[in-house]
Amino acid sequence: MLTITRTAANRPAVAAPAVLATGVEVSRYALIVILGLIGLSKFTAGEAAGIAPLVAHSPLLAWTAVFGSQQTTSDVIGASELLIVALLLLRPIFPRAAALGALLAIGTFLTTLSFLITTPHAFAFQGLAVLGDLGAFLIKDLGLLGASIVVLGDALASSQSETVAE
Repeated sequence: MLTITRTAANRPAVAAPAVLATGVEVSRYALIVILGLIGLSKFTAGEAAGIAPLVAHSPLLAWTAVFGSQQTTSDVIGASELLIVALLLLRPIFPRAAALGALLAIGTFLTTLSFLITTPHAFAFQGLAVLGDLGAFLIKDLGLLGASIVVLGDALASSQSETVAE
């Protein structure tokens, strides 16, 4: 008969799955709250004016000038962020939709991180390159990109187990 003795040395390994699962849940709902608040703010004139220079300098978003006004462009971006939120919220019942939402979130954060390269004054040069005010504002999206990747992995894993169960 095999006897397993629990020692203090193996407790971290026992806790790891619960910690990982908690991190995935916190990441998902943090993305939902952050993207939801950012998406809603895009419908305000102040936010539309604030993102206008980012959009204008971005080769990925400059085409949105076809919408006519900076407010309409901001509204479309906000609506897309709220769509991502809706897809992420579907994770418990439709993990494939959440996977799509996570992919779209990854695209969103890759786009916003590209502003670090395309927008003037994202970096301040004071003997060496440091983040300027705009860069300091945008760099958080690196963490949100990481959270989006974790959430995508979780949704894909859940989708696979859902497919196997069918």
